[in-house]
Amino acid sequence: MTFKKTKLVLGIATATLTIALVSPQAMAHKSSKKHHHHSSSHTAQPSYSKVDALESQVRMMQDQIAALTAAQTTATPAVDVDTAKVEELDQWMASVKAAPVIEKTKDNMMFFRGGYGHANGTRGGTLDPTVVPGVGASVNGVAVGSIADKDAWYMGAGFDFSLNNNLFGLMDNTEVLAELMFDYKELGRRGQNGLSPAEVGVVNTLGFNLPAANTKTATVNQFTLAASPKIKFMKGSSFRPWIIPVGFEINVVSPPSDAITVLSPGMQFGLGADYKIWKDLYVGADARYHQQLGSVDGVRTNGVTAGGYLGLGF
Repeated sequence: MTFKKTKLVLGIATATLTIALVSPQAMAHKSSKKHHHHSSSHTAQPSYSKVDALESQVRMMQDQIAALTAAQTTATPAVDVDTAKVEELDQWMASVKAAPVIEKTKDNMMFFRGGYGHANGTRGGTLDPTVVPGVGASVNGVAVGSIADKDAWYMGAGFDFSLNNNLFGLMDNTEVLAELMFDYKELGRRGQNGLSPAEVGVVNTLGFNLPAANTKTATVNQFTLAASPKIKFMKGSSFRPWIIPVGFEINVVSPPSDAITVLSPGMQFGLGADYKIWKDLYVGADARYHQQLGSVDGVRTNGVTAGGYLGLGF
């Protein structure tokens, strides 16, 4: 198309130049015709024929250019820039509407838990660890001696903070969370924290002058604060199991040990699962084993806890 246009333009320019050169000659012939009519009749005729032929070619070229211009306008109409932008925006909106809707989940959680606890052995402590001769292991049905309760109940709460969605690139849909948890555990209610009235009477008969017995009772309990990594599987599913490979915990015991020690560090291992029941509301169950790093002045906190929890996503 470009070659044809160039050829036409060159043809038009040539024809125009030819006309410009020939026209003065034609005018000269017309002027001499008045004086030499007979002699110029034979020479003027060819000049007029050339001019007419060139004019015919020019008109033909003009008609061809007009036809080509009309054909090009019809084939490639001008596109408005604003119209193109609007069409592109409409296509983008259509693609967005056609894309599947992905529900955004809240990966963090606050949970409230409670359940049953059991100690591996007697805990020990300051609840009259010495049995007074002549009194025995109980006075008026109340046990004396070291703490022997093993069963307990607990309640607590905690937070899960999401750290990673693919186990740091090792496994898809496997979330890594940081758990911060605290709970209160109660083993039982004991008798007097000290010598009972019967024990005081026996001791005084031996020549001692002890004050009145301590009639206050002591509750054997424990507070636990723990921080643990939690690996949660099946991200995006309503049912999600999880494990705690190992976590750190510190226990505050009451009554204290025989040496008046109240802190006992340890580790915890756990597994559980939760289920999304509605929007960001979850229910779950878990079991954990608590391992003390060592006996702290006669106090032992090793044992298991098992129960359920209610979670709120945020």
